[in-house]
Amino acid sequence: GHAMDSTLQDILTRFKRMQGYSALWLPGTDHAGIATQIKVEEELRTKEGLTRYDLGREKFLQRVWQWKEKYGNRIVEQQKKMGASCDWSRSRFTMDEGCSKAVRETFCELYDKGLIYKGSRIINWCPHCLTALSDAEVEYVDKPGNLWYIRYPLSDGSGDIVVATTRPETMMGDTGVAVNPEDEKFKHLIGKTCILPIMNREIPIVGDEYCEIGFGTGAVKMTPAHDPNDFEVGLRHNLEVIRVIADDGTINENGGKYNGMDRYECRKVLVEDLEEQGYLVKTEPYSHNVGTCYRCHNDVEPLISAQWFVKMEPLAKEAIRVVNDGTIKFVPERFTKTYINWMENVHDWCISRQLWWGHQIPAWYCDECGHINVKREDPTECEKCGCKHLTREEDVLDTWFSSALWPFSTMGWPDTNAADLNYWYPTSVMVTGYDIIFFWVARMIFSGMEQMKKEPFKTVFIHGLVRDDKGR
Repeated sequence: GHAMDSTLQDILTRFKRMQGYSALWLPGTDHAGIATQIKVEEELRTKEGLTRYDLGREKFLQRVWQWKEKYGNRIVEQQKKMGASCDWSRSRFTMDEGCSKAVRETFCELYDKGLIYKGSRIINWCPHCLTALSDAEVEYVDKPGNLWYIRYPLSDGSGDIVVATTRPETMMGDTGVAVNPEDEKFKHLIGKTCILPIMNREIPIVGDEYCEIGFGTGAVKMTPAHDPNDFEVGLRHNLEVIRVIADDGTINENGGKYNGMDRYECRKVLVEDLEEQGYLVKTEPYSHNVGTCYRCHNDVEPLISAQWFVKMEPLAKEAIRVVNDGTIKFVPERFTKTYINWMENVHDWCISRQLWWGHQIPAWYCDECGHINVKREDPTECEKCGCKHLTREEDVLDTWFSSALWPFSTMGWPDTNAADLNYWYPTSVMVTGYDIIFFWVARMIFSGMEQMKKEPFKTVFIHGLVRDDKGR
């Protein structure tokens, strides 16, 4: 795959060079945050029986840099052996000094404009990698499962309301049941309460147009801490948020008797308990899309968490315009639709990762007043109250945050007078596989439009992927 990609770029570069153009093919690598950290942690565990916490952040990062020096240049050496006609004297790395400066400047600029914020939202969480994932890092796989129909008794004893769910292990976090206000079958129940089985907690029945009449039973259990749609309904109706799944995929203390169980072990035991106590109405086979981690392929858990986000709606507008008006062209043209569809439906980008390897977020929390200080230089005191006791944010940025800046960060930006930047930006063509249109291409486009006020390239040439006999 890398050989094909390099060959295509080499053909284009040599062709233009032979025609007398100044042709720059700039080589470089990113720091591959999750992938690299997992490799180093694995090596530590198998060879020395240690975890990163045994070493501490500083010593662990020294080990990662050592690993990078040992293995990181392997792909570069392979490209050289293939005869790639890059300008190797210009080789860059997303964590070198210049790129790191650009990352910090971009973060601070977007934060100052209100386009980066910290908030509690439903995020994609990998219980194996123990980090948040962006929407683009979740791969959906069709998996066989079940739809469980569960009876929630009405508090006044007049009957019950039946909900259907594919994830009964989250029901300990239910804080409401929603029905469509126009549904004749249920609208008389709006404003009443029902009893959450097993937990014996009284929860409200609310009316919300999110619920489709005739879909499932028509009644939907609301778990605002573990479902993005439920979270939005919860905001509209002021529902309590109760998280029941811990970072490692086990049930937490809010799960009552199931505390400490793995989420899928809990599912099995809970269904047995529901059946035994007469709450389980029926079970139906149900095949559905399950989000999995692109790196380790374990099931992703939607859960509420305080993370850093990029506000995408304002950024997407310009990124859509420059493709719709032909300023940037996709080849083959059919990938234009893929790009536009994703950009028109994009959610805010979760950019914080619970890792140590990467660009540490330049935010400091005041120990006295709690104010968040986001600075281009490390602050010595709180800008709000003057307190000198500040605690640095431990999370790092998504690897793709720095990769999104590549077309201009490698050319000297944020120095807008840099000779390379003014000569080479924007570039002519971006060659890449269709698998990273969302990860990289889209983010380079909106970053270029926001930071440089100009598109990063004129043409996006999309090629296929080389796969093995199993399609991987």
